[in-house]
Amino acid sequence: MVQLLRPAFIGLASLMLSGCFYANTSQAPIATTYPYSEQQRMQAAQHWEVLAQHEAAGILRSEHVRFRDLHIPAQEHASMNAYYGGEFERGFRTLLTSELVSRGGSVMTQPNAGGATVQVDVEVVEHRDRGYVRPPFGAYTALAGGVTVASMALGNWSEPALALIPAAMVADTTSGSWTYEGKEEVIITTQIVDNDRILYSSSNIYYINAGDRRHYAPHRVPQAPATPTVSITDTW
Repeated sequence: MVQLLRPAFIGLASLMLSGCFYANTSQAPIATTYPYSEQQRMQAAQHWEVLAQHEAAGILRSEHVRFRDLHIPAQEHASMNAYYGGEFERGFRTLLTSELVSRGGSVMTQPNAGGATVQVDVEVVEHRDRGYVRPPFGAYTALAGGVTVASMALGNWSEPALALIPAAMVADTTSGSWTYEGKEEVIITTQIVDNDRILYSSSNIYYINAGDRRHYAPHRVPQAPATPTVSITDTW
């Protein structure tokens, strides 16, 4: 009986201690976390297409721009902005054009008096000193479940190697939705502007791979130092 009640006693003591902890005062705010949320990683051109589909649907649902003539300027004709989006911005403009046209939107090759302009802004964020990030949601549970099932199999199956199968099944089921957080993110904003008035604005945030930064901000890709050249002339 004592063995069975011991976990309950431990849990009760933990709750009491936590209550005492929060009852005490602190000389500085206590760090806490945000509610659990998810953020996708953008690492394929098909992901750009998914974003274009999302934005096209949002644009055509907006009462302010649904029946407007829209002009998506080429990158070289966009407003002079040091944060050009590189390959992503060029590809996204093309994909967004295709999605709008296929959904019945009015897209013009040249701006007109009654139309509006589609603008795309890309901002890369690099976290230089990121603190601890918790493992993916359910990671500990999945691992614990895998270990428990494996130990049961060891006790009941004749082949010890078969004990790895349940854990592998758990890993196969859950690992496809896991990815590392990384230190680089990208904020992609799509706006529709009529002169000085913003008719539509939508921003989306994604994780990106550090090696893919050139897709979104080529000007921020570290350049290799130039190799100095030495000219040697012969004197006789």
